[in-house]
Amino acid sequence: MEHSTKTLRNSNSTAAETKVFLLIGIIFIGANLRAPLTSVGPLLSSIREQLHLSSTAGGMLTTVPLLAFAALSPFAAKVANKVGMGATLFLSLLLLTMGIFIRSTSGVGLLFIGTLFIGLAIAVCNVLLPSLIKQDFAHNVGLMTGVYAVSMNLCGAIGSGISHPISVATSLGWKGALGFWGILSFIALLLWLPQLKKPGYQRQAKTLKKTPSLSLWKSKLAWQISLYMGLQSVLFYTIIAWMPDILKEQGLTSDDAGWTLSFMQLAIIPFTFLIPIIAGKLNNQRGLVTISGVLLCIGIIGILYGPLSFIKLFIISSGIGIGSAFSLAMMFFTLRTSNAKEAAELSGMAQSLGYLLAALGPFLFGLLHDVTHGWTIPLFLLLFFSLLLFLCGMGAGKNRVIENS
Repeated sequence: MEHSTKTLRNSNSTAAETKVFLLIGIIFIGANLRAPLTSVGPLLSSIREQLHLSSTAGGMLTTVPLLAFAALSPFAAKVANKVGMGATLFLSLLLLTMGIFIRSTSGVGLLFIGTLFIGLAIAVCNVLLPSLIKQDFAHNVGLMTGVYAVSMNLCGAIGSGISHPISVATSLGWKGALGFWGILSFIALLLWLPQLKKPGYQRQAKTLKKTPSLSLWKSKLAWQISLYMGLQSVLFYTIIAWMPDILKEQGLTSDDAGWTLSFMQLAIIPFTFLIPIIAGKLNNQRGLVTISGVLLCIGIIGILYGPLSFIKLFIISSGIGIGSAFSLAMMFFTLRTSNAKEAAELSGMAQSLGYLLAALGPFLFGLLHDVTHGWTIPLFLLLFFSLLLFLCGMGAGKNRVIENS
């Protein structure tokens, strides 16, 4: 009897340690999902000047990862089912680390090749993390979604804030500032190694294959969630890519512009933590959709017509709106499905279609600026996208689940 009790205690202790290591691994993966991308915006002027890129080509540095998200997202869940969740995420982190260092070497070609690798790696992590959370933290989905969203946004904010200072402080310039984030991805790679020893991921994958697939392409709800995901991505990545240039044209220095973008992302953090927890306790999320939409519209209108002295407040308002919308999109993957396989399938569809739409944002924004030689028309486009985001969110926020085929 005593031996059985000790065995049970040891088993519980091992299980707890396993959960802790998994939690740390998720946090560090989340930390790598935005920083390699948000670090580009404050350096875009330097990159364009040194490599002689146009505004449209500069916008492609943000567009290429989004196209990679769109292309690979539908296949991420299928790869995980065959290879295993742990191994798939490990290989993605390896590709991410390689991409960061390739991007930081020299030449336009390697810059875009490395950026493509980064996009492909982040695409897989984006799709699988909501499924992983639903699978291993089924009773704490809101809390865990908030935890990894905080990690993602915190490092994204730091990336925007320190990129330009690092480029100035090092002899490598923008290359050193972009390559710096390879250290973080390498740490995440090492911390994820213990997950390769967990055969449970393979067993669960085989079990989930037997689950009927969802009729996603015929589901109005799935399309609403996909468009909601895409529109918030359009807004976020466009602002990340071009807001520093907008602020510098209004009189801010490069450092001030970068830190303003960083403050925006820091302001998002409490909301990206709280919104998933609140959303998980509500019967529907339409009220949260409304609040995020209003904050976003106020921010963009303020950037257009508000006084320069309040520009940081307007940017923070838009940031909170986008951050809240992102957290809601992540929660919709789990709240509108019944198991981890369904969550991965919906996440794959939403992120594929969503990021395909999002890829147009930075490119179109830069193109409109080149054509109009100003920021007014491009910002009106963001305001229009904000209204569409609200409409899609009202549909996605209803309390219902996508039915099996």
